Amino acid sequence: MSLRRVLCALIPLALGACAAPSHAPDGKLTPASVAKIAPAVHRPDASASYHFMLGYQAELVQDTDRAIQEYQASLKTDPTSHSVNARLASLYFSLGDAAQAIRHANDATEKSVQDGLLLTQMAGIFASVGQGERAVQLLDRAIELNQTSGDPYFSKGLLLLNLKQPSAAEQAIRAGLAVAPESAVGHYHLGRLLLDAGNGAEAAVSLERAIAANATFEPAYLSLASIYESLQDSGRAIAVLRKYLQTVNPRNRDIRNQVVRLHVATKDYQGARKELGELLAGDPADLDAQLRLALLYGEEKDYPKAIDQLIEILKVRPTELKIRDYLGFLYEESKDTKKALETYTFNVQLEPSYFEGHLHLGVLLYRLKQLPEATNHLIKAITINPKQPEAHIILGLTYWQKDQFDDAARVLEEGIGQNPKSVDLHFNLGTVYDKLNRFDDVVRAMEAVIKLDPHHADALNYLGYSYAERGVKIEQALSLTKQAVALKPTNGYYVDSLAWALFKAGLLPEALTEMKRALALVGDDAVLYEHLGEIYAKQRNLSESREAWLRALELDPSNHKLMDRFRDLGLGDPTKEERIQQAKQRASGKVQSPSLNP
Repeated sequence: MSLRRVLCALIPLALGACAAPSHAPDGKLTPASVAKIAPAVHRPDASASYHFMLGYQAELVQDTDRAIQEYQASLKTDPTSHSVNARLASLYFSLGDAAQAIRHANDATEKSVQDGLLLTQMAGIFASVGQGERAVQLLDRAIELNQTSGDPYFSKGLLLLNLKQPSAAEQAIRAGLAVAPESAVGHYHLGRLLLDAGNGAEAAVSLERAIAANATFEPAYLSLASIYESLQDSGRAIAVLRKYLQTVNPRNRDIRNQVVRLHVATKDYQGARKELGELLAGDPADLDAQLRLALLYGEEKDYPKAIDQLIEILKVRPTELKIRDYLGFLYEESKDTKKALETYTFNVQLEPSYFEGHLHLGVLLYRLKQLPEATNHLIKAITINPKQPEAHIILGLTYWQKDQFDDAARVLEEGIGQNPKSVDLHFNLGTVYDKLNRFDDVVRAMEAVIKLDPHHADALNYLGYSYAERGVKIEQALSLTKQAVALKPTNGYYVDSLAWALFKAGLLPEALTEMKRALALVGDDAVLYEHLGEIYAKQRNLSESREAWLRALELDPSNHKLMDRFRDLGLGDPTKEERIQQAKQRASGKVQSPSLNP
């Protein structure tokens, strides 16, 4: 909030730019209203009063140009009128003419002025144009003129806060509260100041006092609820907002929506539904509340109700692409792939340049292995919004599935050109480089990921295992895999990488311990059993090595390299083992597709 708006909220002067001048119930200017809005320092002549009244009447109908003309005419007859100069300062300030506003504000605040309210208003103008010290001087004069009012103290406090003098600001506001201890405004601003200083508990006390002083003071309720939410006390935050709804304005939909949000954040879906029910009871046609209810059903995974709710909303808002997009997502979550495809397709037919529609179609078609169609939509998505990384990633994976690794690398490199800080793009590009046997590029890609995110466990593991597998930079392999395991100690594949690095470092007992732990975490896995067999073989424990390798071949009977290794060590011909023959018969020959989150 700007300082001018703060001052306007604090001191609604009849003379100023903060609010329209007060007037009689019938809208006509009266002598009483003139006296309230224009206290004169001396008795002006009739001509000055006449032009002043015409200027004021022009202000009432928002004819600013005419008002300025009449006030200028009044000044010709009475050039020392502080009231008229104050009016002109406010009008010029509202028009953005700072030079004229300051000139008239200076004339309005001569040393002879004894009107504290006028001084306070002009201080707001000086502060807004960067003359903070001048504004402080005027507020000090206003305080001297009326030491029983807290308002100029509070204005001074807010001004000092804007001037980066928080201690002096707090002192001023507390001085105002000493004069006006029941001021809701004063307690509110003290609370805000304390909150900015990091003193949430004391800030809450001040805001509670503001509410006690003025039970209808909405900003205090909102700030107090915000404090309790920041303190992870959503129950008290909800209680504060409920108090407002119960005692002040039960029809305040914004605050009730805040209560809904807090209930959802704490997964109190029943409470959220109750509040949404109140909103819809007050206005059954409230589509926003209906949408929130649909989102709530989605959070609860009650997909049929969420879907029905969205369908009803789309009957009224058929062109709401984002709502239909969410409907498509719900169909996906409900495993109704056909309707999901129809819903996303409807959106891109309705708006061919709708990025999310093409992206979600591309992702869904990728998962359904309809790769040509997925490619088309993902290319369109990238054309519409090249800066969004996900479309590049999924298109890269689509090319991966088609063994078009050069195309995959190109797409991911283009994505990085648009999003150089996307760790996911760098990571996926590194895995593609691995397929292209570009090991130096793999290293650069993974190092880029780790530089962007030092705690990226997948990149730490991938690079560490890559070094270990190639038998290079073993110390780095150990360091990297240890970091990955420290980040995710229950990830068996990370533990396998660490075991393999230990094996390559010649630390066989440690490697065996970690490999057994990896198998306990993962379960049956051909690569892990192959690694286990190698560790046993290195220890010359050939019986255990033979058993581990046979288990590996049961899980992957197509591993001819391991079969040769088996024979070379004199362990027999694995193809003659009945368990391997049965495994070959069971083998489906399916190739595992790359994950959406490698």
